[in-house]
Parts: sequence; structure tokens; C-alpha cells
Amino acid sequence: MDGAADRAVAFVDVRLFDGRAVHARTNVVVERGVIAALGAHAAVPEGAEIVDGQGRTLLPGLIDAHTHVRPPAALRQALAFGVTTELEMAGDPAEARRIRERQRAGLDPEHADLRSAGDPVTAPGGHGTEYGRAIPTVTSHEELPSWVDARIVEGSDYIKVIFDAGTPGYLEWPVISKATLAAAITAAHARGRLAVVHVTSEADALSAIEDGADGLAHVPFAGIRGDRLLVLLRERNAFVISTLAVFYAICDPAHGDALADDARIARLLDRESEAELRRGFPMPDAARRPSCTSAHEAASKLVQAGVSVLAGTDATNPGTVHGASLHDELALLVGAGMSPIQALRAATALPAERFDLRHRGVIAPGRRADLLLVDGDPTHDIESTRAIVGVWKAGRRFDHARYLDPRP
Repeated sequence: MDGAADRAVAFVDVRLFDGRAVHARTNVVVERGVIAALGAHAAVPEGAEIVDGQGRTLLPGLIDAHTHVRPPAALRQALAFGVTTELEMAGDPAEARRIRERQRAGLDPEHADLRSAGDPVTAPGGHGTEYGRAIPTVTSHEELPSWVDARIVEGSDYIKVIFDAGTPGYLEWPVISKATLAAAITAAHARGRLAVVHVTSEADALSAIEDGADGLAHVPFAGIRGDRLLVLLRERNAFVISTLAVFYAICDPAHGDALADDARIARLLDRESEAELRRGFPMPDAARRPSCTSAHEAASKLVQAGVSVLAGTDATNPGTVHGASLHDELALLVGAGMSPIQALRAATALPAERFDLRHRGVIAPGRRADLLLVDGDPTHDIESTRAIVGVWKAGRRFDHARYLDPRP
């Protein structure tokens, strides 16, 4: 594999969470960037680097299922925190293509890998057009086949659809029609792409799932009051990306203080990132901040109903930080009713499975060696993911010392 380390690495006597289940006191051997062997009696190759696993847990590299990569250096910060893959849910397709080309050439081994939706389906002046970059918009459902074709030519890995008119009286945007929503999902599927729909309300979420969306880009933050959405999500086997970190930055501007104050996180934060966590999500009118209750309860209902929930943060939005905020997301998911093991699956095996990220998200022979080693046991205490000992991408260890002291 491009950028894979040549020297074998052996994690000895380590607790292993393989993406699905826990194995006590095992060995994991990495050769040429892939998992070569694992098991209590797996042989350690001569000359291998030995990593002591006693009291530690080895996990698959984490996957953040909802980000926006601005700037590209955010991917280095993500990797420092054990996030080895990010799924961008709308971004500059030219920038995403450049990042991917550099990574395929092995030029950025210390950056998290990227998959991207590129430009989203949205109406002229709709959500997604407000970020200072002109993007192609949609005025009619008849445009969707050629519109989706153009995104695929640009390199979109999946299609993001925005079906959100904002908040009446506060943030209001033009929104695509229901016919356009349905046409976007149909066009994506006809071309072998997932359709992921941005919604904030229960009603819009229902429309998206009824029309065949593969997943929702957010928990419906405005709340879930009925059972129909929960039943349909489960029946259709559709997923929901959590993004609680960004909503808590909106509903509670002091929420990020606890993460920034955690010494395990703070040691890897620069001053700008710390300040970003502490400022929360700015609101022109603080009196209009929503309550955190609606999102928390919505997430809890999804978990209780057995809906497939994937961990995502919506970084680079205000109040979030690439990498660090995924550790907050995991804790928020546990707070919403997930077990620690369920939360870990939501950031490893589940997004890898749903987005067809082959060789990622699971530690097994033949899989790519994207790994996170932590002190303690996050399968019982989810915040132990923050006690990072080391991160490996394709078998190559991330250089935390250089990251913390970037002087030439």
C-alpha cells in the first residue's frame, strides 16, 4: 500500500476491539501496512517493532462520518487524534480531488484519508451556498441526471442532498422541491452512489427516507415526536449520522470547555483549536439558542429504536475541531444511550460498512493497518479513547513529537 511502513510492528498482550467485538490479551502483527496475524499465540516476526499492550486497548482507526475539510491541514490534526478517515459531506470538489491525488501518491502520509460528496444538491440561494464559493445549484428535478453525472466526473464518492428550509423567522433558505429530492435520490442510486440527505426536522427526514435516501446527514435536531420515522428508518435499514458535537456547540456555547480542559485532549490542541472549542457556535441572538434537549432526546430515540447511527461531528463548523470533536461525539452517543462498544462501532465498522470503505473500520488479517492505541479500556469507559498512546495509518506510526513541535 502507498505509504505503508516497511518494518513489521507487533502489538503484544493488548486488549483488542476489532471494530465489532472485544478480545482480551492478544497479539496483533502488522506487516507492510496490513494486519498479518492476530491472536493470543500469533508469532512475532524477527526484527519487528514491539509495542507493549498491557493495560492498553487497540482499536481500528476512527472514522468521522460527517466533516467539511477547511483547510486541508485539518486532516493532519484529525490523524493526530486517531481519526484515520474522514467523510466530507460537502466541500470543494477541486480541493478534494487534489487531496486524494496527493494521498494516492503517498505525499501526505500524516493526514487522514478523505472521501467527499463534493458539491451538494441545493436550491439557488439554499443552504450550502453561503460559504463564499460559487456552487452549481438545481432549479428543477429534470436537471438531476446530468447534475449527478457532473458530480461523479468531479469525483464525488456519494451524493449529498440538502432538504432544509432553515428555521422560520431566524435562518430561512430556499429549498429544493420534494420532486427534486426524489429525483436526486433516484439519480444517485442509478449511478451506484449513496444518497445522504441533510435535514433538521422530523417531517423533512420522513420525506427523505420515504423517497429512498440511504441515510440522514444529521439527527433531526428539532426533535422526533412520532414513531413513523423510527419505524421507517429501521425497516429501510437507513442510517443517521449523529453530529451531536456541532449541535451542542449551538445549544450550549460552553459545551466545548470540558473537552478543551481534558488534559488528554489539550496536549494535542494548538491555541487556535482550543479557542475554537471554547467559543462554541456564535449566534446573532443568544436568546434564540435552541435547547439541547431536543437533539439529545432525538438521538436517544434513534438508539432505543435500533436505528443504525454513525458517529460524525460536522467539523469544521464553529465550536468543533477535527479529530478532537469525534472523542466528544463518542461520549455524547454514550450519553444518549449507546453502550461504549456500540459507540465505538459507530466510529469504526459501521461507517466502513455503510460507505463501502474496504479494508477499514475492522482489525482482521488482510485489512489495512489503520490503528489507534490508547491507555485504559474504552469498551467500558468511552473517554479512554482520549488517552492516545499512538496512531498508525497503513502501518506507519504518526509522529506526535513532530506534530507537537513543528519547528524545522
